[in-house]
Amino acid sequence: MAPHPPKRERFDLSARVNVDPKGVARAVDEYRVEPFGLYLARPAPGRTQFDYLESWLLPALGLRVTDFWFRPGQELDQDFYVDVVTIDVGDAVWEVTDLYLDLAVRTGRSVTVLDTDELLEATVCGLLSQEQARDALERTYDTVEALAEHAYDLPRWLASRGMATTWRRHPAPR
Repeated sequence: MAPHPPKRERFDLSARVNVDPKGVARAVDEYRVEPFGLYLARPAPGRTQFDYLESWLLPALGLRVTDFWFRPGQELDQDFYVDVVTIDVGDAVWEVTDLYLDLAVRTGRSVTVLDTDELLEATVCGLLSQEQARDALERTYDTVEALAEHAYDLPRWLASRGMATTWRRHPAPR
């Protein structure tokens, strides 16, 4: 199977929508801009595995951190899902390009890197440059190392970097 081009998403603060990679505009319940990033919370209509999500877009780290609210019986063994991305910040519109690599974070236990095969296939096929792939890998390694140093507590690691993320379902870091 041929690799897919990098997925792109748009976050339109004025229209209060999140336009997914397929071009579907989804209403956002809350956008909040902080000096270090953009928070959003929205329903996930039509999804069978989860019905709500919260995300932080963190441009300085090149990461999108998401908490999926899984439906009963559909849960995955993760507390946070991290996409390695590039983020173009605008006044009213933020644009995100997914660089294939993802991390599943299990608070206090571990982190797993996902989709390395997709990154390599995309690079070989010319969908990503070698420089983009190297940058994505380096950000992934840096994130794994930082999470390990903070006992796999993602909010605590981010707070140590001056990024005090708040979540509807997770307590603030101590």
